[in-house]
Amino acid sequence: MLLDAKDLNVHYGKAMALRNVSLQVAKGSVVTIIGANGAGKSTILKVLSGLFSPTSGSVIFDNRNILGMKPHEIVDLGLVHIPEGRQLFPYLNVLENLKLGASLRKDRDGIKNDLEEVFTHFPILKDRRRQKAGSLSGGEQMLLAIARGLMAGPRLLLMDEPTLGLAPIMVLELIAVIRRINGSGVTVVLVEQNVFLALQVAHRGYVLEVGKIILEGDIEQFKDSELVKRAYLGE
Repeated sequence: MLLDAKDLNVHYGKAMALRNVSLQVAKGSVVTIIGANGAGKSTILKVLSGLFSPTSGSVIFDNRNILGMKPHEIVDLGLVHIPEGRQLFPYLNVLENLKLGASLRKDRDGIKNDLEEVFTHFPILKDRRRQKAGSLSGGEQMLLAIARGLMAGPRLLLMDEPTLGLAPIMVLELIAVIRRINGSGVTVVLVEQNVFLALQVAHRGYVLEVGKIILEGDIEQFKDSELVKRAYLGE
């Protein structure tokens, strides 16, 4: 397992946000976490990336305990978080945002090669490289947020609600993007409310409800699950 999180408990004041949450992510896989708003999906990602400390539990990344490490130290290990809402620098241009994604790296040749690869994967970003990020469309901003994450050289990429606010045509494009990223060797954890997208790209899934995992398994099991069909697919 590339990532093994066990018995995570998180409190916001007296309220419990996560209760005994455990999940495993195999190297080379795409794992999705689905659930309604407020279920605790984003909280899980914040714990994994060092942005939030759990009350108890453990997080092992590549056989190393990363709980207590600072976010930039975790990024340096290859665990990269693309947050909900994109969190771009709107007054910097596309190229400047991409270079910030590689700010912890010292391998200049590798950064140059990755930038060329990003522009190959996302030619629209190459065309817009001198344009301010804040002036891009919502779909283009999402592609930039993903590309900036890739510039950090991730082995595990955490993606938080990438389809939020996107038009249906961009959701379809995002399916291809995630498959392409995973095909290049990057492991992905995808937090999504868009279950259609999640079922298209993931190998394994977890359903989170009010801070607890209520279902887990291979994605084929999810497709056959009456719970998933009823609660998330409207069947």
